[in-house]
Parts: sequence; C-alpha cells; structure tokens
Amino acid sequence: MEFTDGVIMFDAFFTVTVGIMVLFLGRRINQVCKPLQEFSIPEPVSGGLLISVLTAVLFFAFDTTVTFDLVARDVLLVYFFTTIGINSSLKDLLKGGKPLVVLLVITIIFMILQNLTGIGVASLFGLDPIFGLLSGSISLIGGHGTAIAWAPKVQEQFGLENAMEIGISSATFGLILASLMGGPIAKFLIKRHKLSPNQNSAESGTSKKSEPEQNTKLTSFEFLDALLAIHICAILGFVLNEAIAGLGLQLPLFVTCLFAGIVITNLIPDSYPRITGTKWPTRSPSIDLIADISLGTFLAMSLMSMQLWTLIDLAGPIFAILGAQFMLAIAINILIVFPAMKKDYDAAVICAGFGGISLGSTPTAMANMSAVSHKYGHSAKAFIIVPLVCAFFIDLANAVIIPYFISMM
Repeated sequence: MEFTDGVIMFDAFFTVTVGIMVLFLGRRINQVCKPLQEFSIPEPVSGGLLISVLTAVLFFAFDTTVTFDLVARDVLLVYFFTTIGINSSLKDLLKGGKPLVVLLVITIIFMILQNLTGIGVASLFGLDPIFGLLSGSISLIGGHGTAIAWAPKVQEQFGLENAMEIGISSATFGLILASLMGGPIAKFLIKRHKLSPNQNSAESGTSKKSEPEQNTKLTSFEFLDALLAIHICAILGFVLNEAIAGLGLQLPLFVTCLFAGIVITNLIPDSYPRITGTKWPTRSPSIDLIADISLGTFLAMSLMSMQLWTLIDLAGPIFAILGAQFMLAIAINILIVFPAMKKDYDAAVICAGFGGISLGSTPTAMANMSAVSHKYGHSAKAFIIVPLVCAFFIDLANAVIIPYFISMM
C-alpha cells in the first residue's frame, strides 16, 4: 500500500484482503438491516457500496483518491463464468418442457427490448448509445457480475471512463426495483383472476419440504478436482479467445471460457477417463463453492473500487432509463408472460419470478416467488422453470446479445 500525491494505492494482495473483509462487512450489515434482506441485496453489494461511499467522502473532504489493483478480481471473474459453463446442461431444456422454452424465448426478446429502451432514452438526453446499453441487459438482467465484466471492454472501446460506475449503479437500483415489482404483480394477478394453487402444486410443495436434507462433506481432492476442471476450461477458453481475435472479433476472455465450459460439459461423456478418477464435476458442491467464493469476492472488490463522484452529472439520465425499464418490465410481465404461461396460479408465481429476472438477479427472482408461495401457496412449475431460465440460460443469451449490440455502435 502506498500514499503519494493524494492517492492511496492498494496492491493486488491488499486488494484481495480488503475485498474479503468487505464481503464479511456486507454480511454483518445485512444481518442487522432487515430491509436489505427483504430486497435480497447481496452481501458484497451492501459492503462494497458502503466502502465506495466512504472513499467518495474521502475524495470530497480531503481531496484524496483511493485506488485498487484489480488483477486478482479479473481472475475471479474468469473462474465464476467458467463455473456457469460447467454447470450448464442442455438436457435441462428438455426437463423444463414447453413452458421453459416459451419463457426463455420471451426473456431473450425482453433483453433485446431492454437494450433498445436504454439506448433510446440515452439518445433523448444526447448521450452516447453505449450509455443506454450499460443500463440495459448488461446491468439489469445481467446483474452486477455482467456489468462489471463488460465495463472494462466498454471503457476501452468507447472511452467511457465511468462505465463501471454506470453499470454498477444501474444494477444496484435494478435489484431494488425488481424486489418491489415481483410480489405486487403476483398479488394483482391472483386477486384479479381469483387464482389459487392447484392440487399438484400443493402436493409437490409438501413433498419437497418433507425431503430430508443431505449433508455432504467436501474434501480437498474434490475441491482440487473442481479447480482442475475450471483451469482446463479456462485454457480452452483462452485458445478460443485467441482464435476469435485472429478473425477480427474481440470478446472478453470470460465469454470464451463460459463457452468452453459448456462444450466440455455437454460433449464429453461422464464415463470418459480422467486423471482424477472421478466424473466431470458439473453441479457438484465443490464447483458451487468455488462459484460462490469467486462471485462474492469479485463483486466486493469491484464495488468497493467504485468512484461514485463521477456519476453526479449522470444521475438524471440513469434514473430516467431505469424508470422506462421498470415500466417495460411491468408491461411485458402482465401482457405477455402471464398469458403465455396459461393465466393460472403458476403463471402468477412465474410473473413474480420474472420480475426478479427482468431487473434483478436469480436470488431476487427466487425471493419474489418464495414470498408469494408462502402467502398464497406453492407452485412447483414456477420453481422448476424460472431457476433454469435465470441460472445460466440468461448468461448464455447475454453473451451473444451484448457483443451484437456493441458491434452495431
């Protein structure tokens, strides 16, 4: 750590250390602040935003800037998106059936409309279209992780110095709006159409709750096995990235690592011999653990390094775009998602989840549906297809949609 000419510089080691501390700080904040729990605000968001506010106060009060070396953060980004690829199974499309495919198609169309809305509102303010794209599927349906992942690429290609701050602020307020939207929409639909859970959903919910929880102990070899799988996918992802770059197309490394994970997971048989003597660790506790560690620390490091003072002049356009996105999400939910899902009780719960997907994240979608289910009754259908759509299919679609919109600018 160094302090020169009004700048406090944290090297990579100290940055990781502070990031872990910020993650725990966010956890303690969420434990004592119930509104944060109700809105399903992630721990790294709570802790990271607090630190970024403190650094902003330091900047305004003492003209001192805090900077962090984020090299380790970029490695964690690759780790996280690679785990998504490893956990992605194309067979899940068949398990969800037609409702899953329909909801996925609607979501992809919504992502395109979300980007067009962001770009359109940004243009009304005389801003560069990339500003609107950052407040579209990159930060809203993509969430903090996708916003932080694409911000450096946007900053490098378009010269938008505060791309990170724009994306993170949009993702943060999007979480709040998503939490506010899901429950009221489901309540409106249930009351208006006099809906109630069917017998199959109620029985599925009962049987699901009665299943005993299985506790498994994670060993060091299982952890290393998952780490080896991630590195194998990352190496292939790097090779793919170099090959694509040779064709004149620039993609962030995490995108090709994501695709590498998908290819290996879905093309190599489970019986294929491995040096570890184990099956490919898709959907394993070790992969989930690495994903949680990577995402949590990655978000904490990214959020704590935000320079909020660069957003003062852009507050108006950001809130205008978010307002338009909020209205769009409500309209799509009520007018398209609900009818497409057969206008029954399951459809109402799915709408609560879609409210979380459209502007928030997977945890927000699950929290919205859980709240509705606890009040009105369980919906097995909703809890099957919504997680499948928002767990990884959204990231796959976004990995294609975002580069397409960027190439058009």
